Amino acid sequence: MAHPLNPASIRMPFGRYSHGMAVAGPGRMVFCSGQLGVGPDDSVPDTVAAQAELCFRNIAAILAEAGLGLSDIVRLNAFVTKREDMKDYMAVRDRFIGDPPPASTLVIVSGFTRPEFLVEVEATAVGATS
Repeated sequence: MAHPLNPASIRMPFGRYSHGMAVAGPGRMVFCSGQLGVGPDDSVPDTVAAQAELCFRNIAAILAEAGLGLSDIVRLNAFVTKREDMKDYMAVRDRFIGDPPPASTLVIVSGFTRPEFLVEVEATAVGATS
């Protein structure tokens, strides 16, 4: 249903993501709001890796509500507060996403709504209609 777009006429992606994703319809689209690294009990881990893990688990739960899974993700937007956290975030992301990897953007931001938050992840997924 989703096909990666990595034209030979432009530089290959810097990491494990696709420049674009073509999605053939009809399909069910799910847009996930940005998920922060916070547990259901409002606990927030101290590391970007642990927070990113929660972000992706939250996204998986949202997608499951719609009958989709992490392998249906076609677009990720992620935000971290420190350049040095990019590597840890990407390692977690790579454990959760499937092949082909989705289109993805990673941005360094000055902060979030609470100072303990280190990462936020938005996702768009497309799956078969049910």
